[in-house]
Amino acid sequence: MPYIKQSQRENLNPAIDELVNRVRVTCEQDKDQPDGMLNYAMTSLLLGTVAKDKRYFNLERAVGCLECCKLELYRRVAAPYENVKAKENGDVFDYIEGGQLK
Repeated sequence: MPYIKQSQRENLNPAIDELVNRVRVTCEQDKDQPDGMLNYAMTSLLLGTVAKDKRYFNLERAVGCLECCKLELYRRVAAPYENVKAKENGDVFDYIEGGQLK
């Protein structure tokens, strides 16, 4: 999904790095969490690009972009983390047998 040409990455990365830095600095200064700022930034990016023309097709594309980002983040970051924690702490599915708790 996020596998774009290297030249496209080189064009975008400085702006992304700057945005990441600004969110981090703002969070540190305001002793806040980045959730609202990330939501604002992602919504603004989508409204300025794929959803600029507010037709159903474009809004659906924007939602699809978010869904794919969510799935890729889960697949590449969250799932491996959960696998480590399941090994460390025991997997809940080890305690289920035939649909019933052991």
